[in-house]
Amino acid sequence: MSDATSQDILIREDLGPITRLTLNMPGALNALSDAMLARLKEEFTDLMGSETQRVVILRGVGKAFCAGHDLKEMRAKRQAPDKGAAAFGDLFNRCGEIMQMIPRLPQPVIAQVHGIATAAGCQLVASCDMAVAADDTRFGVNGVNIGLFCSTPMVALSRNIPRKQAMEMLTTGRFISADRAEALGLINRSVHADRLEDEVMEMAQTVADKLGSAVRIGKRAFYDQIQMNLNQAYDYTGAVMVENMLDDDTAEGIDAFIEKRAPDWTQPG
Repeated sequence: MSDATSQDILIREDLGPITRLTLNMPGALNALSDAMLARLKEEFTDLMGSETQRVVILRGVGKAFCAGHDLKEMRAKRQAPDKGAAAFGDLFNRCGEIMQMIPRLPQPVIAQVHGIATAAGCQLVASCDMAVAADDTRFGVNGVNIGLFCSTPMVALSRNIPRKQAMEMLTTGRFISADRAEALGLINRSVHADRLEDEVMEMAQTVADKLGSAVRIGKRAFYDQIQMNLNQAYDYTGAVMVENMLDDDTAEGIDAFIEKRAPDWTQPG
């Protein structure tokens, strides 16, 4: 876990049970450079084993949430005589690993989006469990405009929004508004920019106040069952409900509800 310094390209703040990760490369529009991917992996790995942190907020500083891959780095990889295809394969594999770590984290991850979220930056939003955006934010998978189809961002995008809408974004390279992103299901909601941080913190605190073990069980089950057919999903989630019901804190939560009092959980985290 890193110290939160202004020189760090990814700033981590633990605000009680809420961890806030801030992409801190405003001059590069918070691009997913090699260094940024490495820092995200470092913090996600630490959070994977945390028993105290219950929610993660992912945000950026400057004019953009995230503008995708660092094109200058990508050009350098192409020009390097000893790299080429292997270097690009490694880059996209590392980026894909980061995107797949997000649903595997035990904590729900909320994207706090502003400015623009383009290409792999839009992929990052789509990979998060929830997202709230400033109402003037624009979203795009516009690599096609420079001759690079956003094939890896397409994976997360097409699992968030309807196929025809995803294909339109991918093939036209046009941006969509925050209101449109909300209507399509890419984000939970859009709010005025002045309200963005408060709205995200309120959402995060609401989740953090729940029984942590139940949320961890539930998040894992959500992503597992969505890959299954209907019968498998019900069999699997039935077993998950049994696991959850046998938790002593769950029993206390049920007792408290029946007795109309606040639960006295032994381990809210």
